[in-house]
Amino acid sequence: MERLQKVIARAGIASRRKAEELIKEGRVKVNGIIVTELGVKVTSSDRIEVNEIPIEREESVYFLLYKPRGVISSVSDDKGRKVVTDFFVGLKERIFPVGRLDYDTSGLLLLTNDGEFANLLMHPSSEIEKVYVAKVKGVPLKEKLKKLEKGVRLEDGKTAPARIKMLSFDKKKQTAIIEISIHEGRNRQVRRMFEAIGHEVLKLKRERYGFLTLSGLKAGEARELTPHEVKQLRAAAMETKKNQKR
Repeated sequence: MERLQKVIARAGIASRRKAEELIKEGRVKVNGIIVTELGVKVTSSDRIEVNEIPIEREESVYFLLYKPRGVISSVSDDKGRKVVTDFFVGLKERIFPVGRLDYDTSGLLLLTNDGEFANLLMHPSSEIEKVYVAKVKGVPLKEKLKKLEKGVRLEDGKTAPARIKMLSFDKKKQTAIIEISIHEGRNRQVRRMFEAIGHEVLKLKRERYGFLTLSGLKAGEARELTPHEVKQLRAAAMETKKNQKR
């Protein structure tokens, strides 16, 4: 048996906190009876409705995709462009991306149908490290890279400290390859960070998400996460939340 709010969150209806609000507001039914108490537990055979709509309870699945460039981090696109779920033809579960990578950014992206898991990883307090490799226009001076390490001011606030490593540079072509590690997930953050120090990102790839890498995968390929990997990710996100409360 599982707590009702957890089942609702896992179905992707809402976060667990929002699910608790829905229950308190009397908008959730279990076997036709309105439930307003938070301690209620349900089984797999119980019928659950949110706002009079039955929720579909699927087995939770977790995937790691090597997203190619030119693909939308969404389940659909009104312009008919390729989306990340197009790489999972025949999968019966309705999965969605955990966060997003820009259209022109390639690399590691997680997909799942577990709403609670996705919300946990995407919450600002989770602080899971994301490692990118960027090809930038020009060769940044050390002083500029130091600014990125300390945090730069963007229109939506100052970024958290980052780890920066110059991998290579080409003075003739005036380009540089730089590794950047961040734990935030703002829209187009890495590109905007480099723009803030005067260097346009020409190419961007997410190489790592926490302890996960793209090892063994080619662009467009995916693999299912192991139960141990899922447990590790959940534990890592929970640990940082606990540390912030101390």
